[in-house]
Amino acid sequence: MKTRTVALLLTAVLAVYFAMLGGKGVLLIGTGDPVGVGLGIGVLILPLIGAWIAWTNLRFGLKTEKMARQLADEGGLPDTSSLPRRPSGRVDRDAADAWFEDRRVEAEAEPDDWRSWFRLAQAYDLAGDRGRARETMRKAITLYG
Repeated sequence: MKTRTVALLLTAVLAVYFAMLGGKGVLLIGTGDPVGVGLGIGVLILPLIGAWIAWTNLRFGLKTEKMARQLADEGGLPDTSSLPRRPSGRVDRDAADAWFEDRRVEAEAEPDDWRSWFRLAQAYDLAGDRGRARETMRKAITLYG
């Protein structure tokens, strides 16, 4: 299954779960008991927070996918297939570091170009730094508009 399909399927399952959880929150509020009302309000807040998190992650993924398609259409999506790989399939650490350094220099040379930040985010991901990869991709999304 494609990643996008899995993400949408999991989001749909999560929405059903949130609806069921919200129903329990309403039932707790309906008891009229101060503790039940407090718990019910708390239970209603959790699905709202979860829905916000799910939405921001879906929006991030959809925007990233759109940017990747545009880069591919322009011929600017980097090809990492020639980089040496370990038996696990991950890119060799030294090769990933060298590839990262090229992307970092590119991003510094073109700080207002979302394409260079997109490629830098890919380099962070390739090097195994997922946190910085997401942070850098957020910058690319901001520049993309």
